[in-house]
Amino acid sequence: MEQDVRGICPACGEEVDWTYKTENIPYFSDILIITCSCPECGYRFSDVQNISTNEPVRYIYCACCEDDLSVRVVRSSAAKITIPELGVEINPGPACEGFVSNVEGVLLRVDKVLDGILIDGEDEQRRRARALKERIINIRDGKESITLIIEDPHGNSLIYSDNAKKEIYCPESE
Repeated sequence: MEQDVRGICPACGEEVDWTYKTENIPYFSDILIITCSCPECGYRFSDVQNISTNEPVRYIYCACCEDDLSVRVVRSSAAKITIPELGVEINPGPACEGFVSNVEGVLLRVDKVLDGILIDGEDEQRRRARALKERIINIRDGKESITLIIEDPHGNSLIYSDNAKKEIYCPESE
């Protein structure tokens, strides 16, 4: 089901369409995808919420070849993503967005952030950003592997693969 609802842009106050769409992820649950894009000011919002309640969860997935990059990833706005090999940690926060994508899509999101560092960063930051962008190319070409870790205190995230290790996540013990 998909429904558009007129609402107010939280950034500029203009009227915008908020889209609410439900989707079933097999062996997971029904999810609600909420999106908004303001044509006036460029504000964007996206979130994924589980319609049912789940226990806190941690998924650990090793992407070792090009085919592994197509594995589906559902990330709620409360989830933390870590890619230890790249030193990448994406923490939830007020501007955090949920999404449905795949492993390659997660890498592309990281790559996009690195583009901003190349423009606005200091020399050392730009050097490290270029090195990480090279590694992302190698990963996408199947020359390097990564471990993708998603930790969700609300249990609303998923890495949809038989090769993904699912654990109970205890955020208060860390």
